[in-house]
Amino acid sequence: MHANNPSRRALLRTGAGAALAAAGLAAGAPAASAASLVTGGRIRNLTGPAETGRFAAPWTDLGIPARCPDGSMLLVCGDTFDGGGVGGPDWRAPVGLRASNASPGSLVIDGSVGGAHALGLVPEGHAGGTTAIPSDVFTVGSTMYMHLMRGVIYRTHHSDFWRSDDNGNTWQYLCQWPGDQYGGQFQQKTYAVADDGYCYVLSTAFNRDVTSGLLLHRVRQDALGNPAAYQPWGYAGGAWAWGNPPTTVTAARRWGEICFRAMGGKYAFTWLNMAPLDIRAQIFALPTSNLFATPEQTMIVPTVPGLEVGNAVASPYGGFIVPGSTFADFHIAVSQWFDNQNYRVMQYRINGLAA
Repeated sequence: MHANNPSRRALLRTGAGAALAAAGLAAGAPAASAASLVTGGRIRNLTGPAETGRFAAPWTDLGIPARCPDGSMLLVCGDTFDGGGVGGPDWRAPVGLRASNASPGSLVIDGSVGGAHALGLVPEGHAGGTTAIPSDVFTVGSTMYMHLMRGVIYRTHHSDFWRSDDNGNTWQYLCQWPGDQYGGQFQQKTYAVADDGYCYVLSTAFNRDVTSGLLLHRVRQDALGNPAAYQPWGYAGGAWAWGNPPTTVTAARRWGEICFRAMGGKYAFTWLNMAPLDIRAQIFALPTSNLFATPEQTMIVPTVPGLEVGNAVASPYGGFIVPGSTFADFHIAVSQWFDNQNYRVMQYRINGLAA
């Protein structure tokens, strides 16, 4: 994703505003503190020259995992290169790498969309440095959905939404949203597929250098491709309600990647936290639970190359929940990039999450 390359960073202004601050105060709780008993360790590298080089994808990141209708696992990756390292030839984004065995304990890439040469899943010529960064991939029934952020990295022109009815092999365009909607805070989206007929959608600005709120919407699962069907959750007139203008559901901050999932009768939210740099989780009962008061549990802590042990990772990002995880057996896809030879997706098992 080139997030660590200063030459590709671009500031994208977004206003938190007095209304967002008021919403936080109205929640009536101080900021939550991070838990300290969570541990973890790397299970395996999911991508790299040895793992995915045979699909012309030795250098890739993100690897958002989604269970396909046929039972396989599709990992949708971001900026992908062949050759000797990051920035090499054959730049594609996004690409789809596949594991025929979707069990978190046996998650090994053994195929790609495109066969021996992983193909770009949607048209993206990278003219002028634009790219198509996935923020989420998920499945509802027999249909898969993919949300992309389009434009030069951290200067999102628009985000768009796609569907696949053949296990992620081909994708059809559905709709798009302007990059400046809600002050940019609707650029990066992640979807929790609930059992009440809705998807619940958390969103932020897509720029790690910009402070953003975290917005919540809901949309019926039969209307996912209709932007007008997305109903915001907000604080107005002394109360939180659906249909109010959206206000942040937790303290504004600099966000990296975000992932929101319904699992185990609850909801799990994971994200790359920028200050300090770590990957965190919150677990709560309802999409509308008070996140201001929900403990933040640190799953991945930063370190430097050569000192990686346990859940300490050099230059971590991502943190996408692997389908099939439980709170007692919790797996995430963690990306890493600190030089052009160290750019990969890894699988980590997290222990001790308080659910």
